[in-house]
Amino acid sequence: MQTATTILMVRPANFGFNPETADNNFYQHPDTRSSTEINTLAQKEFDDFVSMLRDQGINVLVEEDTFAPAKPDAIFPNNWFSTHPDGKLILYPMYSPNRRLERRKDLIENLIKRRFTVEEIIDLSFFEDDDQYLEGTGSMVMDHQSKTIFACYSERTHPIPLDYLGKLIGYKVVGFHATQEIHGVSTPIYHTNVMMHIGTDLSVVCLDSISKASEKQNLQKCLTQAGKKVVPITPKQKFHFAGNMLEVGNDGGEKFTVMSETALDSLNIGQIQLIEKYSTIISPSIPTIEKLGGGSARCMMAEIFLQATK
Repeated sequence: MQTATTILMVRPANFGFNPETADNNFYQHPDTRSSTEINTLAQKEFDDFVSMLRDQGINVLVEEDTFAPAKPDAIFPNNWFSTHPDGKLILYPMYSPNRRLERRKDLIENLIKRRFTVEEIIDLSFFEDDDQYLEGTGSMVMDHQSKTIFACYSERTHPIPLDYLGKLIGYKVVGFHATQEIHGVSTPIYHTNVMMHIGTDLSVVCLDSISKASEKQNLQKCLTQAGKKVVPITPKQKFHFAGNMLEVGNDGGEKFTVMSETALDSLNIGQIQLIEKYSTIISPSIPTIEKLGGGSARCMMAEIFLQATK
C-alpha cells in the first residue's frame, strides 16, 4: 500500500522561525512580524489546508500542539514518527534539540484511542546520543510497493541509522548524495522529500541535484524497475517545493497528489498533465509556513498506515 487514506496533522501553537534548524535548512527565512501574528497566519493556512483535504473525503486527524514547551516546527510531524501496516510505529532521531520535544506520547495514545492498532513502538532516538540522525519521512522517501527506501545523505540523514531501519523493516536502501547551490557553494540537500516524491505510478525527482553519474543512474534504474514513471523537475522548481509532494487517498479509492500552491505554480503544463494522469492535484496556499518553516505541504502530513478496528 503506497497511499494512506488517513493522515495526521498538528495544528501549531507556537509556529515560527527556528534558528536551531536554519543552519542547514536553506528554505527558511526570518520574518519581522510578531510571533502572535505569524502563528495566527500559520493557523489560518493550516485550517484551510485541512478543509481542502476533507472536502475530497480524505480522513484527517488533527492534533493540537501544546503551547509549552514551545515547538516552532510541530506543524511538521512526519519527521518524528512513521506508521506501518504491520502495526509498527517508529520514532526517529532528530537533529535539532528543540524538535525532539515534538515526540509526544499522548499523540500515540490518541491513535490507539481512535482504534488504530499499534503492535510495536520502535524508538530510534538513541542514535541522538552519537549525533546520528534520521528524520523520518523527511529524510527518507519510501516506495512501499517495492519495499525500497530512497534517501540523500546529509547532516540530518546518516547512513548508520538508515541502514539499521532498512534491516529492521526489511526494505532495500538506495542512498545517494544530492546537493544544491547556496550563495555559490554546493551544499547537501537536508531532506530527501525536498527533491523527491514517489506515488503509486510516478516519481517526481530533481535528478539534476545528483552530481555523481553512477548514483543518478542507479536511482533512475531503481525507480523504473519499481514501475514508476519518472517526472524530472529542475533545481529552480525544487526551490519552490516542487519535490515536496504526497499522494493520499480517500475511502472511495480516489488518489490525490498534494503539493503547495507555490509548487504547483512552478510546474510546467507537461509536468502537471503527467501528474493529473494518475491523480487529482490538491494545492493549498501556505506561504507563511513555507517561508518561516522551510517546509511545505508534504512535511505537514504524517501518513497513518495502521489498521483500524471497527
